[in-house]
Amino acid sequence: MKKILEVCVDSLASAKAAAEGGADRLELCSALAVGGLSPYGELLQQIKAVCALPVRCLMRPRAGDFLYTAEEIELLCEQIRHLRAAGADGFVLGALTLDGALDEDAMQKLLDACAGQPVTLHRCIDVAQDPEQVYRTAAALGVDTVLTSGAAASCLEGMDMLARLLALREEIGGPEVLIGAGVNAEGIRTLQARLPGARAFHMSGKILIESGMRFRREGVPMGLPGLDEWHIQQTDAGAVRAAKAALD
Repeated sequence: MKKILEVCVDSLASAKAAAEGGADRLELCSALAVGGLSPYGELLQQIKAVCALPVRCLMRPRAGDFLYTAEEIELLCEQIRHLRAAGADGFVLGALTLDGALDEDAMQKLLDACAGQPVTLHRCIDVAQDPEQVYRTAAALGVDTVLTSGAAASCLEGMDMLARLLALREEIGGPEVLIGAGVNAEGIRTLQARLPGARAFHMSGKILIESGMRFRREGVPMGLPGLDEWHIQQTDAGAVRAAKAALD
């Protein structure tokens, strides 16, 4: 099977850098600083106009847990339909029950809205009660990829679970295991040495770009504590290039 390096981006500049670095696929979101939210169709169109890479759109209506109301699921379905029309090549989604299982009813509604386009189950699996059962359920629903850190804060910490999911992939012919959270060139080398079946990786490759603003009013945060307004997170083409070389 082909090795895959997917890069998560939330801007046109990051998409261009990911393509320059040799990414195989993009995951597009907004608000990456809070783990990613559903992206704008207009940004997708901008990226598709200058980048030939396939783009899967992350579908997440808000930050926080993955226990969604009926209204939130309907919002996601409407966003999926809009992004399909804007040129999305696939989607990244997931929903859990209050007991931490995959919400099959919600998932089926989302999959129906995707209308047969490729789907990745996102990292809701990493906060589920039984990641292996969630993987099996995702496989039964027809999901082709599962993004996971191995139910840990980083993929290097989650190697035991990743090993079990990779073994399950081989056992049932299940979805690709897309390894994420803390992925870089060194991490890919470590994971491939420990997990020979690892062949798909997800990274952001972000660096902080200094703001061009000369005037800066300090002490007026616009969002999460600890984030300032004078540095912009952006994908670094060099980091992507190094990761791609490690993967190949």
